[in-house]
Amino acid sequence: MSQVFKPRPYQTYAIEKIIHTPAVCLMLDMGMGKTVATLTAIQELMFDRFEIKKVLVIAPLRVAETTWLDENAIWEHLHLRVIPVLGSLKKRVAALNADADVYVINRDNVCWLVDYYRKDFPFDMLVIDESSSFKNPSAKRFKALRKIRPLVKKVVELTGTPAPNSLMDLWSQIYLLDKGERLGHTLGEYRRHYFTEGASNGHIVYNWNLKKGADKVIYRRISDICISMKANDYLSLPPAINNYIKVPLDSKVAADYQRFEKELVLNLGDGDLTATSAAVLANKLLQFANGAVYDSDGVVRNIHSAKLDALEEICETVNQPILVFYWFKHDLARLMKRFPQAVRLNSAEDIRNWNEGKISMLLAHPAAAGHGLNLQHGGNIIVWYSLTWSLELYQQANKRLHRSGQLKTVVIHHLIADNTIDNTVVKVLADKNARQEDLLFALKARIRRSKTPRLKAGACKSPV
Repeated sequence: MSQVFKPRPYQTYAIEKIIHTPAVCLMLDMGMGKTVATLTAIQELMFDRFEIKKVLVIAPLRVAETTWLDENAIWEHLHLRVIPVLGSLKKRVAALNADADVYVINRDNVCWLVDYYRKDFPFDMLVIDESSSFKNPSAKRFKALRKIRPLVKKVVELTGTPAPNSLMDLWSQIYLLDKGERLGHTLGEYRRHYFTEGASNGHIVYNWNLKKGADKVIYRRISDICISMKANDYLSLPPAINNYIKVPLDSKVAADYQRFEKELVLNLGDGDLTATSAAVLANKLLQFANGAVYDSDGVVRNIHSAKLDALEEICETVNQPILVFYWFKHDLARLMKRFPQAVRLNSAEDIRNWNEGKISMLLAHPAAAGHGLNLQHGGNIIVWYSLTWSLELYQQANKRLHRSGQLKTVVIHHLIADNTIDNTVVKVLADKNARQEDLLFALKARIRRSKTPRLKAGACKSPV
């Protein structure tokens, strides 16, 4: 059933900004209606002002499959012809040759699309949904868009998290808007102006530190083409409550975990579990905390079922639909085995079935369901079975339920295996500083502590 669109004041402002600005980035919080605002602007530009003829939307796969089509269908005032450019090569080519107004493609096919058209790129307006996906200037997808950027009349970027890790992530996104006018024509130029070198080894710089006051200069330089709004300032959403559930491990499993963290090798009888670096160890420990690990031969070894048991208790307690986030493939397999009624989020039909109340447990990977999906109509309970160190994915995933249209308090349960790396991940997320480097640094500190020999009474430390 279609709905009447009554734009909120900030949406009206965003629509006008899109219409009157050749390139603009809407840095609106998740759930603030960026999609309908953009479609409304597109319709006016195309049919009232005759300024554009053909629009390309680049989005994450699930968003490309459902969100843009569904939003166009939901709102009564929209009459755009939206077609997804997805699937096999034959289906994609057929979609491109179909008569439509808006063509929606997933970001993994951007390079193919640019190569397909080359200099005959036919789209005069480009919308990049979740522009943070183009934050890496070395990525092929960024380089592909950089080639065709001069051929596009209007560009709109949509994102809730433009710089999830640091302001270094902004350069490529702003470049696709203004071709280097505000923050420099190269990443090197941007670095020289606003950053200083941090840790390095010869010519290799591992991190860059923001110069004092540089953030204010950056914000000022991009303020004319970027709109930043927070949901708390404009929307009255039900609250979101974080609930941290301590999941104790039995004494043997806890001892195995501590030994593996300390020694990096654990014998599993007919196969060893080894970790060759801090990054590998971090992943192994997260797996261990969840209850299963890949051994050195890639075979899944079941360690414990503590988190599965905890999730089962939640199901029995709430008796409501639950959105469960997992990370590893064996997490998914074990969840499906324990909860045969569960459905893995894998298609547009799954999204619609969830929102219609036909699914009691929806299993989703945060990287696949982290951007743009509207799941708020199907439930209000989230369970993080597996934790992620990515603040961007964490926040985006939670916003699948905590967004405009949600009528109930959203409860976000976190299953925390006691005295494991789960505790470290929760702290990193809570500190709003969720970068892989922070997790690895914390992990290395734990390893150093566990490996440092304790001094006997009366012993003295060496002065060296």
